[in-house]
Amino acid sequence: MKKILSYFSLAIICILLVGCSLGNTPTKKVERYLDNYRNLNESVLTQLDTIVNADTIMTTAQKEDYRNLLKKQYQNLTYTIKDEEINGDKAKVTAEIEVIDFYKVTNEADKYYTTNPDVFKDETGNLSQTKYVDYRIGKLKETTDKVKYTIEFNLTKVDNVWTIDDIDEATRQKIHGLYAY
Repeated sequence: MKKILSYFSLAIICILLVGCSLGNTPTKKVERYLDNYRNLNESVLTQLDTIVNADTIMTTAQKEDYRNLLKKQYQNLTYTIKDEEINGDKAKVTAEIEVIDFYKVTNEADKYYTTNPDVFKDETGNLSQTKYVDYRIGKLKETTDKVKYTIEFNLTKVDNVWTIDDIDEATRQKIHGLYAY
């Protein structure tokens, strides 16, 4: 009986060791990173709050609507890993993501605002940023169009653990569906 338990324990340890090492690949790190967005991980939500709260134009209600739109964006993000290149302690993982096309809607809303300023005037005849933001958020809520982006994630291996290098603003905009294509 002791031999059986010893073999069983050894088998479990081997499985755990193999499982841990399989999770430490550049591809797995990128998958986990993107899944954190889809699952609304706490660090993703903290970053989202920082971005939204930094806006000085939106009202509190508009910020909440926009925050909810980005959460929806994250949850609807899909991805496919296209390639992984490892060169020593450096790696590059290429992923194709598909997100709601917020760029197109924002661009169209900006054009409408520019060509139809009277629609966005307040009771005193001045242009109202609040009216414009309400309009833009309304259009963002309505859209279902999607766009695909290719992202190259760079990773560095430190102490035998792969870590994603800081992402740039273009990558962040792609994840938010706001990248100007």
